[in-house]
Amino acid sequence: MSVEPVAVEGFSGSLTAGVALEDGADVLLDELVALRRELHAVPEVGLDLPVTTGIVLGALEGLDLEVTTGTGSSWVAAVLRGAHPGPVVALRADTDALPITEDTGLGFASANGSMHACGHDLHTAALVGAARLLHAGRESLHGSVLLLFQPGEEGHGGARAMLAEGALEVAGPVSAAYALHVIADLPHGVVLTRPGPIMAAYTVLEVTVTGRGGHGGRPHEGLDSIPVAAQVVSALHTHVDRAFDAFDPVVLTVGEFHAGSAPNVVAERAVLRAGVRTFSEATTARVALELPRVAERVAAAFGATAEVVVREVMAPTVNDPASARVLAATATALFGPGRYAELANPRTGSEDFSEVLRRVPGAYGYLGAAAPGAVGPDRKPAGNHSPRAFFDDSLLGDAARLLAGLARHHLAPGGTAAGSAAGRPVSDTSADPAHAPDAATWPAHALDDPPDAAVRPVTSAVEPGDAPDAADRPVTGAVLEAPDAVPAAPAPQHPAPDRSPGGQP
Repeated sequence: MSVEPVAVEGFSGSLTAGVALEDGADVLLDELVALRRELHAVPEVGLDLPVTTGIVLGALEGLDLEVTTGTGSSWVAAVLRGAHPGPVVALRADTDALPITEDTGLGFASANGSMHACGHDLHTAALVGAARLLHAGRESLHGSVLLLFQPGEEGHGGARAMLAEGALEVAGPVSAAYALHVIADLPHGVVLTRPGPIMAAYTVLEVTVTGRGGHGGRPHEGLDSIPVAAQVVSALHTHVDRAFDAFDPVVLTVGEFHAGSAPNVVAERAVLRAGVRTFSEATTARVALELPRVAERVAAAFGATAEVVVREVMAPTVNDPASARVLAATATALFGPGRYAELANPRTGSEDFSEVLRRVPGAYGYLGAAAPGAVGPDRKPAGNHSPRAFFDDSLLGDAARLLAGLARHHLAPGGTAAGSAAGRPVSDTSADPAHAPDAATWPAHALDDPPDAAVRPVTSAVEPGDAPDAADRPVTGAVLEAPDAVPAAPAPQHPAPDRSPGGQP
């Protein structure tokens, strides 16, 4: 359906109730668009989101929900009880924005120096829509739905803070959990996921090398920290290259190196900071153990010392294979096989829904949110975290239907009670070229690193486990880096903004 522009001020309070899952998304779409645009105009950064929380609570008014709010951060947990007993399924949306000045030219653009440049306003509106759809059909639900609205995803430890306050337990033991993320430079309406790792862990390594200061004309009287630290950088890269399995890789980037105060002074201290990407809990644990040892031993070989601090910012996001099949099956059933593709490889950005998936089997997926026709062999719009990022909110109805459909899969009579159980099979469309989007024009994209200020120290050892099995049964269908061609979709609801490349923070 085409969507006419809806003014931000057009949303007020709760949304339309009494609609069925099959057609309710269309009824709700205009109001979901208005809700999204209200959220977009008032973005908030971090863990304390009072305005956003107020809007979310207002949007949930009129529904029979058990609502709990956070005390240490602005999370909201709303429990929808079905008419029959059964398992609990969690659906999560992140709600925070980024400290970016918006440059989209949209009529509802933010003007407070922050921006929903990662689409969390769409996630929030879509989860409200899913709540509406599930509430309308609650008489057929055998179990409960836990709706989690989470702040602080953008590197502020929001998931850990929310879970530490017990948000995941308010409805009872959770059997499965799901989350979606819109991507501004992926084709409109395409759903993607994969079994096993889908996003990387992000660990920060800080090494302080201490030698002995001196005069630049008499370096033998000092102990120059700079060449020692340079040797540490080289040794870290060598260790990563030679000590880790190429099929469970480590990506190391030494992005900061600070030392010295004058050209004729031997620097007593050098500090380097590195970001490390890993894709399994076992390798993440090895990085935290082995890289400090390398730095310390190299420094000691030169008579210097190395003090190393390891901070785990985000864990790897690892999909339960059966839950990934459920997500694929649900998307295919709702939208057709041409709008689903399996990612061949994980993406190297990071996501703190990983903390939920550490505790509960579940799956995380992507939804392409570029305007129809905006992505092609010679066309790539601005991506997430750009001040020009544009997300087509005409797909909010589909996002709400997909989230609601995932819950219904588990809560229908005879549904899958937990993600670790066998998911509903997906029909194999890989042999049909009409259903296999062209990977050759897939735009490279990764979500930006979270802000450094939000890193958290590792407080307990991670139990090493086996890396995810590469032989996990894949979701049948096209297996791609990403799709290019998708079925015809509605025209965008407003003119596309300037898509010239924007610097990412």
